[in-house]
Amino acid sequence: MNVYERSPSYDQKESAFLGRISMIGQQQGDTAKMELDPQWEYVADTVMGGVSEGGVQQEMYRGRMATVLRGAVSLENNGGFIQIAFDIRPDGTGVDARDWDGIALVNCGNGERYDIRLRTDQLSRPWQSFRTEFTAEAEWRTQRIPFATFVSHRTDALFDASQLRRIGVLAIGREFQAELAVAGICFYRD
Repeated sequence: MNVYERSPSYDQKESAFLGRISMIGQQQGDTAKMELDPQWEYVADTVMGGVSEGGVQQEMYRGRMATVLRGAVSLENNGGFIQIAFDIRPDGTGVDARDWDGIALVNCGNGERYDIRLRTDQLSRPWQSFRTEFTAEAEWRTQRIPFATFVSHRTDALFDASQLRRIGVLAIGREFQAELAVAGICFYRD
């Protein structure tokens, strides 16, 4: 099933978001977490003339339901990325994530490096972000990615977790076959 087949109304999305907010402070072992329920959207370099090809599917992947990004990243025509991304709030406004230490990503893949990028209300240009890398190993794992590891890209702004609004996961920067499955994403606090 393609993840875009059903598009909940704004009210349904806002209600789901408020439900997630109520989960703040839940404990799992020694870690507090807030689960996110992303409405992933697929974006490729074709929006700027590139020729990378891919797509996103919701499917059973190595024993778990997951959102799976697959495709061929090409550097032709100044391209070089495919991605899945979501706005944290349905209306695209920022969320105050200062009470959290970072993002935990439940993922599995083909052993390649991927980027995770954050956008905040501080950024006005589509090429600006706060980013870091991770490797999607062949076995399922939960990777904790501290906010402190994100670096500014094409902006002088420093990351401000009080204005977080969008999270993206990208296959980018070199020619390769991407295959990345995401079964969960949350904010965490140690």
